[in-house]
Amino acid sequence: MIERPNPSEHDEYFGRYIRLVPEGDILAILESELETTLGLLATIVTDKETYRYADGKWSIREVIGHIIDSERMFQYRALAFARRDPTHLPSFEEDDYARESNAHSRPLAELAAEFESVRRSTLTLFQSFDDEISRRSGKASVYEFSVRSFAYILAGHEMHHRGVIEERYLG
Repeated sequence: MIERPNPSEHDEYFGRYIRLVPEGDILAILESELETTLGLLATIVTDKETYRYADGKWSIREVIGHIIDSERMFQYRALAFARRDPTHLPSFEEDDYARESNAHSRPLAELAAEFESVRRSTLTLFQSFDDEISRRSGKASVYEFSVRSFAYILAGHEMHHRGVIEERYLG
């Protein structure tokens, strides 16, 4: 089982996501969160997919595109650190990625299928890590992160954005 990271294993900004994750097996949590999010997305009517709750905010489609992009970025960081790649990885600007994606023009069902595929890949990757590998670390941006911190960041990040969708887009 992958243990919860200590606060020293990630930038404090990401602590807000990690704190959302309940105690338990993080791989089981990532799996159940996937099912919960897919269930929510299946209830969203087509007219709501492109809704923005305020000017300058992402549509629901873009929120899911952001979750997908973030999952890929954090998955890559976990892989690089697990393999002891000494490269200091750069940060990524989420608004730039969202602007350059075509998520807003893609049907939500297609984005949901892509998210499921990416999450299943994340699960397979983290299942391959033993305790020693999950404790390895590296630099992303200017911060030190452990491999295992990314599993928790991903779960909490998804929970956060699903909550935003429920409250601000569908509430």
